[in-house]
Amino acid sequence: MPVQPSDPTGLARTPSGVLVPAGIDPFHRTLHHVAPSGLIGQTSQTSGMKRLEAISGKTVGAESLWMGQTHVAASMTSGNHHHGASETAIYVVSGHPAFVFLDVEGDEPVEHRIQTGPGDYIFVPPFVPHREENPDPETEAVVVIARTTQEAIVENLDGLDWSEVKIR
Repeated sequence: MPVQPSDPTGLARTPSGVLVPAGIDPFHRTLHHVAPSGLIGQTSQTSGMKRLEAISGKTVGAESLWMGQTHVAASMTSGNHHHGASETAIYVVSGHPAFVFLDVEGDEPVEHRIQTGPGDYIFVPPFVPHREENPDPETEAVVVIARTTQEAIVENLDGLDWSEVKIR
């Protein structure tokens, strides 16, 4: 049963009789649960890591958010990549991954490593070339990632320098 037309207060009555703001459709008035078994691997990938999609347009109808997990096996290094115009937030769940980028703000470019552990957060600005490394010979590194774009933008690169970055 559709929501009744809004009244002059800007509210609409749901089938259960609750008044809600008039432009919010039924899909966007409920929480959506994604269990670990609901994660999907058919998303953009980079060599040396596995991305699993949790919250997206595909899984829950998100319009401007992408969230998922990345797994980097023991003693593995991902390929170099960036995430386009998307800001990326990373939360380290397990392991001790290193995040590597080229610091270009000094007199000379210098490869910089940020060593992390469980509970740490990393912010990756748009277009910054980087890679993930898991130096631990026995333990997989698992991180949760959230992006400001609904799509998992991944541009794989040959190196960490900015020469391959194309701002569209």
